[in-house]
Amino acid sequence: MKYSAQIKPISYLKSHTAEIVTQLTETREPLLITQNGEAKLVVMDVQSFEEQEQTLALLKMLALGNREIEQSQYRGAADVFAELDKEE
Repeated sequence: MKYSAQIKPISYLKSHTAEIVTQLTETREPLLITQNGEAKLVVMDVQSFEEQEQTLALLKMLALGNREIEQSQYRGAADVFAELDKEE
């Protein structure tokens, strides 16, 4: 697993929680938590999480759009604009 975040054991999370919150909020870099030497979870600030969720939503929309194009399930721009003009 390639990961550029800081890596800390779960004991560090337990004993430095307030410090971690401050650090993550300031740096916006995620923290990888390990347990028994294995990666178990990622801790990140809320703003980074929300941005990541928005990015994933956009990527899903792009993938759906590409699939529809591949399956010829689309209308030309001229048709769409003509329909919009009729609705006015």
